[in-house]
Amino acid sequence: MVAHMNNFPAFLEEATILIVDDTPANLALMSSLLKDSYKVKVANCGERALEIAQSDNPPDLILLDIMMPDMDGYEVCRRLKAQESTKDIPIIFITAMADAENESMGFALGAVDYISKPFNKTVVKARIRVHIQLKRQSRLLENLVFIDALTEIPNRRALDLTFTHEWARSLRSESCLSYILVDIDLFKQFNDHYGHGSGDTCLARVAKALHGCVQRPGDCLGRYGGEEFGAILANTDLAQALQVAQNFHDSIAALQIAHAHSEVAAQVTISIGVATAYPVAGQDPNQLRDAADQMLYAAKHAGKNTTRHQQLQDATCYK
Repeated sequence: MVAHMNNFPAFLEEATILIVDDTPANLALMSSLLKDSYKVKVANCGERALEIAQSDNPPDLILLDIMMPDMDGYEVCRRLKAQESTKDIPIIFITAMADAENESMGFALGAVDYISKPFNKTVVKARIRVHIQLKRQSRLLENLVFIDALTEIPNRRALDLTFTHEWARSLRSESCLSYILVDIDLFKQFNDHYGHGSGDTCLARVAKALHGCVQRPGDCLGRYGGEEFGAILANTDLAQALQVAQNFHDSIAALQIAHAHSEVAAQVTISIGVATAYPVAGQDPNQLRDAADQMLYAAKHAGKNTTRHQQLQDATCYK
């Protein structure tokens, strides 16, 4: 999953490392070694390691001991690599089992490195730094696929992936999910009058203004296509979504972008469609997106520069 799309550079922040070892002294030693450079999480067993790795805030790298009771490091690695959400987390085995057979087994399971005990602190820190840098470079290249080149905000692919993720999470947590679609009014006339260069500048300024209104980590604002934008708001009921929509209107009005050929106002305006659902099992997620599209259509036909909204009838957010 592309990560929380509202804050794409998040992966450039301080990396999180999960240390997994059943010996408290080893956890303390490794935590002390890394805490000044990274966010450190610890787990004293395989089950706890899997819980942390599969959470909404997974680690960027895992240091994994092999010899542990109940579930050894090999099994933990095997399970992590079998899950879509955790298969790309780099795993470094740290163990006293330094023979070639065990190293080969670890690499075969998907580990990226193998550090033998007793270890050299400088070497450990250097290897971790290399793998964190590699992970960041890889993620940067991946995320470029999800960025709109003109506006530098998430694109349609990113919106679709985020929507799938947030729908599933809302279903699990029995929480609300809102979808907002935004369209720049009479944008063709703007392009025809001012030229496509000015049109591109207008799109970029609108995108920046809208993006500034969506700041929660779980939310996503992206370019849906053309002059249309979409926002996915997790755990957001209809009243809250309508407030975000009003913030969108206010932010675009504040830009004061002249639009001489608009039949609505002397400056650029937007129309907005809002839909809210309380996802239930068996419900088609596309119902929410389609409802937002229908509400956008209704806003356009109501004179533009306005918002229309709908709450799906399958369930209500107001429990």
